[in-house]
Amino acid sequence: MTEHETGETARLQAVRRYDILDTPPDGAFDRITALASRIFDVPIALVTIVDEDRIWFKSRYGLDGVDEISRDPGLCASAILADAPYIVEEARKDPRTLRNPLVAGDFGLQFYAASPLRTNDGHRLGTLCVIDREPRIFSPRQAEVLQGLSDIVMDEMELRIAALKAIRDAGANRAPAL
Repeated sequence: MTEHETGETARLQAVRRYDILDTPPDGAFDRITALASRIFDVPIALVTIVDEDRIWFKSRYGLDGVDEISRDPGLCASAILADAPYIVEEARKDPRTLRNPLVAGDFGLQFYAASPLRTNDGHRLGTLCVIDREPRIFSPRQAEVLQGLSDIVMDEMELRIAALKAIRDAGANRAPAL
């Protein structure tokens, strides 16, 4: 197994540990994507989780009727490869995205900025991303704000996993009924 494959296996185990895939909508995540859309004045904001073969949307603002997309080729799959925000200001001119169907196809993606969702042990589960159909400049300060919002998403995920653990522990410690 290569180092990349080993790292991807550990990352996917972290995704499973958070038990978030295919869960119902959550108001906290939906408020964050709505807020990100307003802060950055973009029509679309997503909380994504990168699974083995798909990119699943935990929360979506401005993108109705789509719950997931294929992982390859996926901008979010590229964005989780680094700790820093991944920014594409003009997708039709960026060599990283020229062949992406979201750019070249009917969707017409032109701008994409994503900050990875990093666990305490360093795994990147997915992203908080903002999308526009128009090119735009994204400043270092905006990238910092996006990272701060993605940190809040991870705080919510940590609270969720702690609550699930507490519920499981309470059930395991409950005395059997007589």
